[in-house]
Amino acid sequence: MILINVEPSRTVSAAEALSEMRGISEVYSVAGNFDLVAMVRVKENEALAELVAQRIRGIEGVTRTETLIAFRAYSRYDLASLFSLD
Repeated sequence: MILINVEPSRTVSAAEALSEMRGISEVYSVAGNFDLVAMVRVKENEALAELVAQRIRGIEGVTRTETLIAFRAYSRYDLASLFSLD
């Protein structure tokens, strides 16, 4: 999960750019300390590093990111079967 701050006038265009990126499954506009949340599904840390450091931070209007990595999912649903990592 990547928490993202964006210049107010760029929120919609940044969300649209994020939603088209490979590795990002969902983008949410949220209230609170961040403007957008991007759900990321990648196989390797290197893919995450490239996605955040180069592609997401390269979107015009993005001012800050914070990346949260999930170690384990606690859910009654089989989440892995819902998402393709290819």
